[in-house]
Amino acid sequence: MTHPANPPLDPQTNARARGRALRRSALAATCSLSVLGALALGSTHAEAAPADSGPTSRAQAFAAAAQEFGVPQTVLEAVSYSESLWEGHGGTHNTDGGYGPMNLIDGSLFAADQAEGKNGTLGSNAGVIPKNIDSLGRAATLLGVDRDVLRKDSTANIRGGAALLAAKQRSLGLPVGAASDPGQWYATVADASRSSDAADAQAFADDAYAALATGAARTTTDGKSVAMRATATTPQKSQFAKLGLAAPKANPNIDCPVGLGCEWIPAPYVDLGGGNYGNHDVAQRDVGSPKINYIVIHDTEGSYQSTLQLVQDPTYVSWNYTIRSSDGHIAQHMNPKDVAYHAGNWYVNTHSIGIEHEGIAAQGATWYTEALYRKSAKLVSYLTTEWNIPVDRAHIIGHDQVPGIAPAYIPGMHWDPGPYWDWEHYFALLGHPLDALSGTPSSQIVRILPGFKGNRQAVTGCDTAGVACAAQGTNFVYLHTSPSDAAPLVSDIGLYPDGRASTTAVADIGARAATGTEFAVAGKQGDWTAIWYLGNIAWFKNSATKPTAIPVNGSYLVPKKGVTSVPTYGVAYPKASEYPAGMTPQTVTPLPYTIKAGQRVVLADSKVPTDYYYAMTFDTPPPLDHVDVMGQERYYEVYLGHRIGYVPADQVDIVRAK
Repeated sequence: MTHPANPPLDPQTNARARGRALRRSALAATCSLSVLGALALGSTHAEAAPADSGPTSRAQAFAAAAQEFGVPQTVLEAVSYSESLWEGHGGTHNTDGGYGPMNLIDGSLFAADQAEGKNGTLGSNAGVIPKNIDSLGRAATLLGVDRDVLRKDSTANIRGGAALLAAKQRSLGLPVGAASDPGQWYATVADASRSSDAADAQAFADDAYAALATGAARTTTDGKSVAMRATATTPQKSQFAKLGLAAPKANPNIDCPVGLGCEWIPAPYVDLGGGNYGNHDVAQRDVGSPKINYIVIHDTEGSYQSTLQLVQDPTYVSWNYTIRSSDGHIAQHMNPKDVAYHAGNWYVNTHSIGIEHEGIAAQGATWYTEALYRKSAKLVSYLTTEWNIPVDRAHIIGHDQVPGIAPAYIPGMHWDPGPYWDWEHYFALLGHPLDALSGTPSSQIVRILPGFKGNRQAVTGCDTAGVACAAQGTNFVYLHTSPSDAAPLVSDIGLYPDGRASTTAVADIGARAATGTEFAVAGKQGDWTAIWYLGNIAWFKNSATKPTAIPVNGSYLVPKKGVTSVPTYGVAYPKASEYPAGMTPQTVTPLPYTIKAGQRVVLADSKVPTDYYYAMTFDTPPPLDHVDVMGQERYYEVYLGHRIGYVPADQVDIVRAK
């Protein structure tokens, strides 16, 4: 979540930070409507586990329910895939109140505070279960079972979802039957989104049919294997009019792909008095001042509703977009040309667009739904084209890759979206799969690519410190001090100045090489590969039979002849002499990591802007304020351990890998 970081060094952000004492605890306090604030951390149903057993039981449940209720099996599977990636979630609900593989919404969770409208507006029907969102209750009535059965039993949950789809199909006067044409179910699939917005409902249906066309297979976090066969069908989109949903109102502020259904919920740019203002800065990034180079992927660490409340708080921080977990609905808060306060690093803020995804990093697949991935990928594809941002892991980065601006700030930097964000799937949806290669790959550079669903690294502390997290796919490999599983994990001196080894704690990124990042090879021994990582040699298991990295083309940097140690930085600011008179130069402090003679680090970008966006006051135009101070010294972006970093170009040589 993008809550305020430790006070940064540059005075303009210090000024903005005054009065912003809100921290993660503010989430629960602002969740007047959200299920998270009322129930998610202490659900009365959290102890229940699904009753289905055996690795193929979920697949069998889809087949049986399809026959029982007359729904094409692939349609049922596609809806569930888009809702939950077939996850059962152990009988717990997400912040939308959704249970089980079909994400059936339990309206009883909302009885205390019923929603009427947007942005947390509370109604007067306290204690009344809102039938329009109570899909779990309606399914329980159709099946003649207690609501709790659908919460706890994934097989029953799938039956309930199938019953709802069949009932809706009949109500629309459309053909029902397990052998019926899947394309004839388009309106019913759109209705399953539970959205009252036409664009969102259509986007949900389109994504479900896209998944149906390509097929999918995965093993859920609770060990259930499901394979949806690819099905060629023509969605009957003309049926959609039967739902009578309203088209979204046009808004000139929205910068979103056509048909994605984004809504405008603005972040406030207001004068708070006393030199404070919130909660972002105006800029001219549409003309390259500063240039947008990055998309930063965040997770909210709270509910969609509470996140919207925070971004509208002028004393809080800001970001550009928020994406809802249940259906991928997108709210835009700022024009991308302006600068949001989201990354905890002013340089990265000024050069990036921040996108929050509803979720909790330590819970992963519980939140990161297929609808969220697909809508996010559509948005990012659009933004990368609009702003000419490279589509790679050096420019589409997690918040966990943003560097600290100085050594003192490294421990406070964030680790979202966490180990359970599926970068491989995400880049495939972007149309730039991470396993794609061109030309002859080099043996001197590797790209970390361990797979996701089968890469179940040991992680601890998701619920209780030191206790193993539930096994699920992860997006990294652990790095050891020697080629042995028994060897200690490498140390990140920025996180552990005393040299302690990194840990398996869910928030500890110190010894993790993340999916899609690239490193210079330092050696090989048996099934192990060594890389240069934070100025040291680090080993990861990379066997021929189960590779966790691939060789790729690229270039690496080496210290120039006679240079014994190259400093690294978390910003690329101008020299003090390059600031105009009256502007306080920014302190540029080296990070604790260096590139020593004989070491190599992979070049991620050779065209790094050297600048500092000076914005100290509210709405003061250039040349007095809101000026991008340009510098002449050149920097290169590198993959610096788990995070990115910057090195001075005049101290290194670029070498093309062989």
